[in-house]
Amino acid sequence: MNKERVRELVRELLVEIGEDPDREGLVKTPDRVARAWEFLSQGYRMDPDAVLNQAVFTQETNNMIVVRDIELYSMCEHHMLPFYGRAHVGYISAGKVLGVSKVARLVDLYARRLQIQERLTHQIAHSIMDLIHAEGVGVVIEARHLCMMMRGVEKQNSLMTTSSVLGSFHDDTATRAEFMSLISKPRDPAP
Repeated sequence: MNKERVRELVRELLVEIGEDPDREGLVKTPDRVARAWEFLSQGYRMDPDAVLNQAVFTQETNNMIVVRDIELYSMCEHHMLPFYGRAHVGYISAGKVLGVSKVARLVDLYARRLQIQERLTHQIAHSIMDLIHAEGVGVVIEARHLCMMMRGVEKQNSLMTTSSVLGSFHDDTATRAEFMSLISKPRDPAP
């Protein structure tokens, strides 16, 4: 990302919306926005294999593995406003398991791009399936979209839920039901 060009564009935007980019509170805004966008868009510059960093382990198990309530923050590609929520990811190993933190890192990799929630859900599920050749994968994302909350219809309490189920999570209703049951359990308070 060319941060200098982004700084110039932000300065131009400030002028276009009627602001003075030279006033005290805005002088450093173009630089701050450029650095923020570099961070918020880092998923474009990341590779799933590199994120895993060899944290795929051989494990003879075919149990369901679920990581739930993974916080996520992304940017809507339609209005470039944030959406945020949580992802629940489950898979059934076919001889390979992921290091638990790597599941959250994969969520972040795809969330740190301009996104729509539907594609984000799909990308996470397919990435895990492709990386470890799981028997099945399920991903559910629940998120709130600021583009719907602070503009347009202004519905502050709306929550969007998307799911992507692959392999045994798609083909076997009992597997899918077990996954949905596990991610629907009440959350324990933090210890």
